[in-house]
Amino acid sequence: MEFPVTRMRRLRKNSQIRDILRETKLSAEDLIYPIFIKEELKKGQVESIDTMPGEKRYSLEDMVDEAKILEDKGLKSILLFGVPRQKDEVGSSAYDPQGIVQKSIKILKEETDLVVMSDVCLCQYTTQGHCGILENEEIVNDETLEYLSQIALTHAEAGADVVAPSDMMDGRVESIREILDVNGFDDVLIMSYAAKYASAFYAPFRDAVCSAPCFGDRKTYQMDPSNSQEAIREAELDLIEGADILMVKPALPYLDIIKKIKDEFKVPTAAYNVSGEYSMLKAGIEAGYLSEDSIWEALLSIKRAGADLIITHFAGDFLQKL
Repeated sequence: MEFPVTRMRRLRKNSQIRDILRETKLSAEDLIYPIFIKEELKKGQVESIDTMPGEKRYSLEDMVDEAKILEDKGLKSILLFGVPRQKDEVGSSAYDPQGIVQKSIKILKEETDLVVMSDVCLCQYTTQGHCGILENEEIVNDETLEYLSQIALTHAEAGADVVAPSDMMDGRVESIREILDVNGFDDVLIMSYAAKYASAFYAPFRDAVCSAPCFGDRKTYQMDPSNSQEAIREAELDLIEGADILMVKPALPYLDIIKKIKDEFKVPTAAYNVSGEYSMLKAGIEAGYLSEDSIWEALLSIKRAGADLIITHFAGDFLQKL
């Protein structure tokens, strides 16, 4: 049928009609809040992150308080990033059972009902700032797997519901799945950063956790932004190795990748609305170039592309509006 019988505007004539016909909906359950815990901070000490307006580094105690506030507003999941007191060549504080992330997991599981997820990587724990072990100025893949597996194991022992390897080393999902299963943690989920691109949008995050590499870049292990079929191969391999949830990072510049992976595999899919995306929109809002509705629209686009879960620093803004 054609105009005048078919009038598409009838479907949009008022807010009630638009609400009941809305195809894509966002809810608190869709969001995962990434939070930064700095080991050397004491209770009452909170550091603002200059490159991420409104975001902070928390002490252990203040992180728990913030998590409870967000949980009361409807938050269901949280993703932990630690900023250690000390760094060394092999990132030993990352797999210390008494490390800042391990302590954070334990106290969150004791004091909240949140799904607790933990980032598994070495970059902010090593003196050289890369996501793997360094030998002769080369990031060595297979040697790194043992360290990543130990990190994941200590997180599981602390009570993590989900471990999320973000390093992009080949074979890390299989290595982590194996050590978790052998040690009786076969019910701990793995959310793999399956398609993590070498993106310019990570800059504010690296400032937040002091994880910029001391030399070179991460292009030998993170993906080339030009490639999409490679993302499908990466995701498929992670599934074969035992991943439960696939993640695409960043989100907004890679909506096509989110859709490809969701359509291809039809498994739980996450997307990371990263620091640069957050800071870009926040700067536009603060300058008056954009309204706060741009936050809702950006998150909606990620969900519409196929993401079941969205890791976002906008979780607090969303929950406040909700």
